[in-house]
Amino acid sequence: MSIDAITGTVSAQAAAAAAAASKAAESKQTMDSDVFMHLLVTQLQNQDPSSPMDTNEMLAQTTQLAMMEKMTELTTTSTENFSLQMRIAASAIIGQNVSYLGADGKIVSGVADSVSFKNAVPTVSIGGKDIALDLISGISTTAPATVPAAS
Repeated sequence: MSIDAITGTVSAQAAAAAAAASKAAESKQTMDSDVFMHLLVTQLQNQDPSSPMDTNEMLAQTTQLAMMEKMTELTTTSTENFSLQMRIAASAIIGQNVSYLGADGKIVSGVADSVSFKNAVPTVSIGGKDIALDLISGISTTAPATVPAAS
């Protein structure tokens, strides 16, 4: 990372390169199917020719790879399902009386006007204030408007 000698600031290009390198290193911290397959191929290439890898052991490792890929798919599906459930829950409370803990520590109530899905956690607009769905502590139906009886 280069630093400007005059101002002591990091150049934008150097900062971008450092961020990309950090992200690449971080993403390879987890063992994915590419890493697993690379290890298996390396193991096969470097095995002792006088005692090659047992076929059952190779089959077991291939099965482990397939299981890992399916578990990754299941995790992705589960995450997508959770996100969809949050959206459905947020949509269902429009028009309901909701309560949440305000910044002052007191419980604030109001009617949910609208929902935004812009962020990972949906936000509910309550009286013009956007509140994250996971901060809502209670939901109740709004009291029906009373209509004066006709005389």
